[in-house]
Amino acid sequence: MKKGFFQLFVAISSSLMMSISWSAEIMSINFFQENEVSKLEVVLDSNTVDAQRFNVVEDKQIILDLKDVRATERVMRAFDTSEFSGSVVFVSAYKKPGEPNDMRIALQLRDNVRSVIKRMPNRIVLEIENRFGAFNQETIKARETVAEQIGSPINVNESANILIPKSENVEDILENITMSGRKRYVGKKISFNVRDVPVADILKMIAEASGFNIITTNEINSLPPLTLNLTNVAWDQALDTILGLNKLVATKNGMILMITTLEKATQDAEAAARARGLAESEEPLVTKVFPISYANTTDISKIIEDYLTETRGKISIDERTNALIVKDTVDVMERVRRIIEALDLQTPQVLIESKIVEVTESYSKEIGLKEGIGFGYDPIGNLSGAVTPVGDIPIAGADAGPGFTFSSAPSGGEGARSFFGLSVNKFSRLLNLNFSLQLLETESKAKIIASPKVITQNKKKAILNTRDTTSFQRSEGAGVERVSTFEEASAELKLEVTPQVTNEGSISLEIELSKEQFGTRPSADAPPDKQGRNISTNVLVDNGSTIVLGGIYNFEKRETHSGVPFLKDIPLVGWLFRTPYAPSTTKNELVIFITPRIINQEEAGLADRS
Repeated sequence: MKKGFFQLFVAISSSLMMSISWSAEIMSINFFQENEVSKLEVVLDSNTVDAQRFNVVEDKQIILDLKDVRATERVMRAFDTSEFSGSVVFVSAYKKPGEPNDMRIALQLRDNVRSVIKRMPNRIVLEIENRFGAFNQETIKARETVAEQIGSPINVNESANILIPKSENVEDILENITMSGRKRYVGKKISFNVRDVPVADILKMIAEASGFNIITTNEINSLPPLTLNLTNVAWDQALDTILGLNKLVATKNGMILMITTLEKATQDAEAAARARGLAESEEPLVTKVFPISYANTTDISKIIEDYLTETRGKISIDERTNALIVKDTVDVMERVRRIIEALDLQTPQVLIESKIVEVTESYSKEIGLKEGIGFGYDPIGNLSGAVTPVGDIPIAGADAGPGFTFSSAPSGGEGARSFFGLSVNKFSRLLNLNFSLQLLETESKAKIIASPKVITQNKKKAILNTRDTTSFQRSEGAGVERVSTFEEASAELKLEVTPQVTNEGSISLEIELSKEQFGTRPSADAPPDKQGRNISTNVLVDNGSTIVLGGIYNFEKRETHSGVPFLKDIPLVGWLFRTPYAPSTTKNELVIFITPRIINQEEAGLADRS
């Protein structure tokens, strides 16, 4: 008895050890994307793992089953891939229900696309195209095969929207047939010439010619028979045509094609939906509090309401703690958590630095006689015979006798300014000789820099306004009723900017900039002249870059002459008959620089996009 028990124990132990020793282990599950193909890589410690793949078209899923494998909890994890631009949005690995020695990996898709399994040493790679036709661009041979069959070359831009099987493998061709959209066919060409043959028999004939297995439902037997006369037609095109004529729905599982009527498929889909609804109605509910740091609780609650289970999920707002209280199933709760993590971020804050540079330069000069020349002549001369000595210089302003006066004096101001004058009261018979030669040169330079800065949140308008004021006297009335008052004049610098941070980290700026400044006064009691500059624009700038909004460059050169016609143009002597030579040059340049900078990139989730 003891010996038999011992033998039974050894046999059970040996079988357990063999099952454990022969079970492969999943070392890691990796996901990455190359061009327009997403890849799921399962790394194993053995090459003996059997993998099966099938599509759940209704749920937009790809299921990968692995037999006789084990994995740790760290490996059997779910991860979100929606941030990639590909077709896969979520991957989850778990033990297959009812079969604890098998693993199942479910891939949730944005839309139904094709996939293919590739085996490599100690790994299984599932390749998924990110759009219809991606596999076709990767395989030049497939395009050449199709071009050969249709007798003309394929335009790459055109084929991007057409479904073409990756290869002539039956499994790939069947998967192409079950997808929706425009197709090209690559199957072996066959011919039909039948009359009044049941649809099920025609489908079996195509299956025998192509090498795939077919399962049909009883509803197909009630369809009217077909008469076909097809010559040299690809078998997948013939199959697709028969499915379309009879409103049949095909689903693929490897090399098995399951075909039923549209009415039956609709009923099955409705039954499956009811089953899912029943399962959801019986799934237990959990409650969780989500604290909200930056987002508006009312706005984010409206977004989350669309993702809750209908009639069962509930959401409440606690204004005091700025939190959301959500009650729903575990799966929905995980979805809500990811939504809140993606939306509850700091609002980007933008610092806008601007520099307004205005440079003014002017130059003018006056050369010539200021008031012409005046003189008198005495033909008789001095009767007394007295002669006035030359060089008798009287004091300026005194009532001098015969003689002359010389003067040379500068005048103040920017640059250099002077005049030269000569006055002779009497010299021999020449009387009252008087002229004033003016030499005037003026040069001025000015540089005005304004540097307004302002900070604001994303999509919030910021306004910066500075004002300079001055006053001038205004008089009303005359005589004793004359009343003098002072009025105020102002010049403003105003900057209005509304930034919008793009998903790539650039900044779109809507800018309104106006700048005013005072000029010179026409007179002491007149208001000062005022200049204004305005810019209104919308620009896109990289974070931290500087852009020149606009520049205004003015160059003005003036030269005026007036005098006696003809006489003013005589060389040398013409100076006596014209106004002084007075050219003037004025240069003015305005340049505006804008530099926007996001000051909380990392907190706003933009650090990796700049």
